[in-house]
Amino acid sequence: MEIINTIGRRKTSVARIYLQSGSGKITVNKRSIEDYFPSEILRTIVNQPFATVEANGQYDVNVNVRGGGIAGQAEAVRLAISRALIELEGENRSPLKKEGFLTRDPRMVERKKYGRRKARRRFQFSKR
Repeated sequence: MEIINTIGRRKTSVARIYLQSGSGKITVNKRSIEDYFPSEILRTIVNQPFATVEANGQYDVNVNVRGGGIAGQAEAVRLAISRALIELEGENRSPLKKEGFLTRDPRMVERKKYGRRKARRRFQFSKR
């Protein structure tokens, strides 16, 4: 079977995945998923597309992810896996779309403005 290559993004994280049929082994940046995502919640986020289409343990995934924090990276990997599953099997689209795994979350950190302490927070007012 050929290798399917897709990209997923979230905040400033970019995940490139290579999906191929196998035993369900997920490697993230040349480390196992348990080492890279220590939290069970993050591992669940990564595996959600497989659970949705009932394909647990059928595909090996090799992931290159960079930028952002681990939560954004996990969601970027989820988007990439969802896109790869659609490329593999077109009928996977409707259940993944229904769960919202195909929508690229556009929310980014708002930039800091001058004259403010943060993006919107003003400096503290001092009467005296």
